[in-house]
Amino acid sequence: SILGRSETHRCVHYTHSPSSSFPSDPESPEDGSTVETCSGEEDKQLHCFSTWKNVSGKVKVVQQGCWLDDPSCYNRSECVERAEAPDVFFCCCDVSLCNLKFSHRPSITGLPTTPTSAPPQLPVEPLIASMVSSLAVSGAVLLSFWVYRRHRRPYPPVLLPTQDPGPMPPSPILAHRPVQLLEVKARGRFGCVWKAQLLSEHVAVKIFPIQERQSWQTEYEIYSLSGMRHENLLLFIGAEKRGCNAELELWLITAYHDKGSVCDYLKANVLSWSELCLIAQTMSRGLAYLHKDIPGHKPCIAHRDFKTKNILLKSDLTACIADFGLALRFEAGKSSEAAHRHVGTRRYMAPEVLEGAINFQRDVFLRIDMYAVGLVLWELASRCKAADGPVDEYMLPFEEEVGQHPSLEDMQEVVVFKKLRPTLRECWQKHAGLALLCETIEELWDHEAEARLSAGCVEERVVQMQRQNNVTAPEDLVTVVTMVTNVDYPPKESGL
Repeated sequence: SILGRSETHRCVHYTHSPSSSFPSDPESPEDGSTVETCSGEEDKQLHCFSTWKNVSGKVKVVQQGCWLDDPSCYNRSECVERAEAPDVFFCCCDVSLCNLKFSHRPSITGLPTTPTSAPPQLPVEPLIASMVSSLAVSGAVLLSFWVYRRHRRPYPPVLLPTQDPGPMPPSPILAHRPVQLLEVKARGRFGCVWKAQLLSEHVAVKIFPIQERQSWQTEYEIYSLSGMRHENLLLFIGAEKRGCNAELELWLITAYHDKGSVCDYLKANVLSWSELCLIAQTMSRGLAYLHKDIPGHKPCIAHRDFKTKNILLKSDLTACIADFGLALRFEAGKSSEAAHRHVGTRRYMAPEVLEGAINFQRDVFLRIDMYAVGLVLWELASRCKAADGPVDEYMLPFEEEVGQHPSLEDMQEVVVFKKLRPTLRECWQKHAGLALLCETIEELWDHEAEARLSAGCVEERVVQMQRQNNVTAPEDLVTVVTMVTNVDYPPKESGL
């Protein structure tokens, strides 16, 4: 009771869908509404919330339900929106079923003054005492507010979009809906990725510090290009700027996939042959689309940081490509200064990048991506159980040679001067499909960039691998199915 929550906290639950009618009376919810019991961490408070619109003077409820721990909802027995005139109204409260009723009571900023007779004169000493006590109360309030600002949660729930300090196209899909950050799923050089809740759906929120404004701007511009909607590219929802000055944060909101990246998945799981082919085919299909120049629809785009951490897995294990902070688009008659920066992750850098001997043409950058595809396919093969041999613990490319944190000089020594590549195991050659995969990998990481395959060719090769293996070794498929259904692997840690 001290924490403000009972053993069971219940809220009215309602989600509007196009096929349902809007409930229009706050005290009589639509038949589609139910009562749900909220759940959360023991030391966190639980609240109820409501969101609604005002359409031609009528209340149109958007959603009602449970809301996680939020200081702005503390000690509120009523669900009241205080904002002057928001596009979408939002309120929260911390009493069971308190969102059954909700209201809009804007804060009064000032009262009109009317002429009155001269006020009676007050004694001076009581007036001074009153002023001192008022100042003391004001000081205490300001101090409390400062302490709250210092100790508040780093990313409290907010409404989208907030006041934008600079010009940027709006994200109409977000349209003032409440987004609540839940937990950090990954951290990288450009910022961190949060799992968040956007009304009833989970989304991913990638937060960039102001120092990484260029990466955020690049990724936002790439996602905003026409033609960037593809099943094997990460779905973009919107972009926002939050806060101001030193506290400014840059947000990208995308679809959320709880299986995380290919890298995360391979650490905790081994692949059957059919799973390897599915991931490889959908990954190469997405990259082929990214590389494709479709006049009047979409330009050719080089990813420039292709690796297993930037490939996400959907629930059915199909792949989608993410992280376009270093991507480069090629449009007729336009040049980019970004092309002259050597960027990427060191262990995935092609020999010509490590040497610093590249010319800045479109096909050169596409071949650099394809070298990285070869390393990604090797990672998939190294965790596949289809061959008659042991499956080792997951390792990054060149981890045996240079460890987990190689310098640029380490990679130059191994890749450029010694011309080494990760080991292709002998047992893989005894499996018809893996043998063809090894041949494809060797063509992709060839030292001569011109010899590398295109992404479209890799997709065709994977289809050919599946056919060839099914024809020459159908018994392998039966073995794979048996192994998948009878073996339980430890749960993985999800990440993005």
